[in-house]
Amino acid sequence: MSASAPIALITGVEGQDGWYLSQLLKSQGYEVHGTVHRKPSIGDETVEQLIANRVGIHVADVVDADRMRMLFDAVRPDHVFHLAGVSSVARSWEDPVGTTRTNSMGTAVAVAEALRFQSVSGKPVTFVNASSAEVFAGSGRVPIDETAPIAPITPYGASKALGHTLCVAYRAKGLAASNVILFNHESPKRPNTFVTGRIAETVARIAAGSSETLSLGNLSAQRDWGWAPDYVDAMRRIALTGRGEDYVVATGTLHSVADFVAAAFASVGIEDWAQRVEVADHLGRPNDAAVLVGDSTRLRTELNWAPTRTFEQIAESMVNHYAQKEMA
Repeated sequence: MSASAPIALITGVEGQDGWYLSQLLKSQGYEVHGTVHRKPSIGDETVEQLIANRVGIHVADVVDADRMRMLFDAVRPDHVFHLAGVSSVARSWEDPVGTTRTNSMGTAVAVAEALRFQSVSGKPVTFVNASSAEVFAGSGRVPIDETAPIAPITPYGASKALGHTLCVAYRAKGLAASNVILFNHESPKRPNTFVTGRIAETVARIAAGSSETLSLGNLSAQRDWGWAPDYVDAMRRIALTGRGEDYVVATGTLHSVADFVAAAFASVGIEDWAQRVEVADHLGRPNDAAVLVGDSTRLRTELNWAPTRTFEQIAESMVNHYAQKEMA
């Protein structure tokens, strides 16, 4: 590795976004390090792929300030991408304390350590925080842009709101801290604990001959779904500015959960899918925003970013991934 190669530290590197970001940065010549929250088990495919691609793996709880301090001093990052945290709205209702601990305290530790390391090393550090559309879910803005008022309506959104505002505060202290306001973004790395992953996995099984029914909560909820590799490319572009700014990352196009179901079934040649789906009230989320769509005009105009995949292509990619797993 060249001594002049930029160094990136990604918290939560084993997650969907961390994995894609690490691959992108490696392809750009970065030295990449990432945190995982527990020691990887033998056969952990994601971590094995990261190690094979020469990503440095570090076990660290992001709320452990001493451990994170040691990590910053050892890695000496130019760019920090803080992606670690609870990413499920549903889980945040089940465990609001744990969600707040990880998302809020974790961000507090990471951003504070970034500024400390910058101060003691004299090395400029850019800090990119994974914020969320859920921070603004109750704002009433359609679409949501960077000027929307902070108005979370879930424990997840509230936990991300604190992280978001901490970045703004540390920006005022001299850290180039940016919030990437992420709207829903999917990929084959999206697990089946999320509605899109569950849809894709179930459709793949049905296409393979299963007689099961796809159970879902609110089919009418509308979201702005994008392609995860596009969204981590936005993170890279934002880091390279060397400035602390906030950017919405979104496609600007709304689709319903029913639309995703239709696209997933269409990808395997099933057009008449209604009898394959049932609405289960217990799967609905309390206080869920009916509509979340973003306006990424600033990102597009300032950093020349644009989505590369259509909604239908995203659904097809996810179904194909689960279909291949069924065949394995």
